[in-house]
Amino acid sequence: MLGLAIALIGAALGAALAAAGSGKGVGIAGEAAAGVLSEKPELFGTVLILQALPGTQGFYGFISAFLILLRLGILGGRLPELTIEQGLLVFAVSIPIMFGEFVSAIWQGRASAAALQMVAQKPETSGQAIIIPALVETYAILSLITSIIFLFYGVKI
Repeated sequence: MLGLAIALIGAALGAALAAAGSGKGVGIAGEAAAGVLSEKPELFGTVLILQALPGTQGFYGFISAFLILLRLGILGGRLPELTIEQGLLVFAVSIPIMFGEFVSAIWQGRASAAALQMVAQKPETSGQAIIIPALVETYAILSLITSIIFLFYGVKI
């Protein structure tokens, strides 16, 4: 059961750190969003998108935890017997999620805050402004894909 516990701790930490990073990133962007909307409420649609972008990493953390539970068979109603080595391998699968999602969400929040200042000054630049934090999303997606590849091709269960 120790192997299973280690695997579940990895899945839980991946989801929790991704959610924590998203919360922080959305909060950073939200502070800037409130300032923009206080002066230009007509920009609500663009502001909402820029504030919401750092929230995607929380979803990626949830998806990775869901896939781990699915791969282990827990969602099918069975508790697998994992060796400690197998548990550590599953834990390792979550490391890109733990760090990649956590860090990218915070930096995406900062990029969104900067983009919000750009939109506040020149509303016509909203298309370009959205691209700035969207580029950070690339690394969140790469973290998710890395974990998925490791989970389905690197772990023998």
